[in-house]
Amino acid sequence: MAAKDKKKKSSLIAHGTAAQNRKARFDYKIGETFEAGIVLIGPEVKSLRSGRAALADAWAGERDGEMWLFNCYIPEWQAGSFMAHFEPRRPRKLLLHKKQVESLTGAITREGVTLVPLEILFNDRGLAKVVLGVGEGKSKADKRHAIAERDWQRDKSRLMRGDKL
Repeated sequence: MAAKDKKKKSSLIAHGTAAQNRKARFDYKIGETFEAGIVLIGPEVKSLRSGRAALADAWAGERDGEMWLFNCYIPEWQAGSFMAHFEPRRPRKLLLHKKQVESLTGAITREGVTLVPLEILFNDRGLAKVVLGVGEGKSKADKRHAIAERDWQRDKSRLMRGDKL
């Protein structure tokens, strides 16, 4: 009887991280971060909640005085029939305050930085948000230094535990 009372746990994300761009922090020096809303259609939300989105090649930019997210891959939701056929990599509008849009647009044009989407998450209210980072590209030497530092930290923790290298 107790087995019937247990509810089946859903694999959909109610709140938390839906997609992450792990390579962004390796490729860019991330300065200031912004949290922006994103305009989605119904099946895109379900697809995001299943955790199937990819931000690896995504970037944000300005178009007609508004901020947009380009090349973000959100696959088609197979179970739904309502508005089922949409482009997985279509540009999606980002919702920011006007002052934030102006400051980010100025930073992109003057300083030559890039707006990098770091993650897509669902907040406590269940709304999809995109965390944007103002990123400056790293050189190859900086990337090699980051790899060497990461390897040294790993080896140091092994030595402290007493494991063999």
